[in-house]
Amino acid sequence: MKTYRSYTMKKTNATRMLEGMGIDFELREYVVDEDDLSAENVAQKIELPLEQVFKTLVTRGDRTGVMLAIVPGSGELSLHKLAAASGNKRVALVELKDVQPLTGYLRGGVSPIGGKRAYPVYLDASALTFSHIAVSAGLRGLQCVLAPADLQRAVGATVADLVSERTEA
Repeated sequence: MKTYRSYTMKKTNATRMLEGMGIDFELREYVVDEDDLSAENVAQKIELPLEQVFKTLVTRGDRTGVMLAIVPGSGELSLHKLAAASGNKRVALVELKDVQPLTGYLRGGVSPIGGKRAYPVYLDASALTFSHIAVSAGLRGLQCVLAPADLQRAVGATVADLVSERTEA
């Protein structure tokens, strides 16, 4: 995979950090639908399977404080599994109003890379089954496609099973 740069795209902290570390990545730009910031919509627009488009969720543990959880768009974060992986008794999603002050990123553009502060990062183990995955590049409408091992190295992520078991109705 080669680094892709378009002169019409704004560089982000995430892309600067990856470039500084010599990590190969590709940027995929898409038109943002403010009414639908879902992973399903993003996956369709960047032409990747939903399982390979990962969302970054901002959480808070009762012992460790703020953490980032990176889970596939096809899955739902298990707060119980994240608590166990992070050494917390309880974990909760932070309120939407707190996401930007904590990370520097807007909802729909939260990247695990290059945020305002370096929080502990937990990456769902399913990421390692793919040659590449997509995460936000730190801006709505811009996804960064890279090898999961490179993402793990870039953010010092702990890999764990973080997704809730799905039950069929």
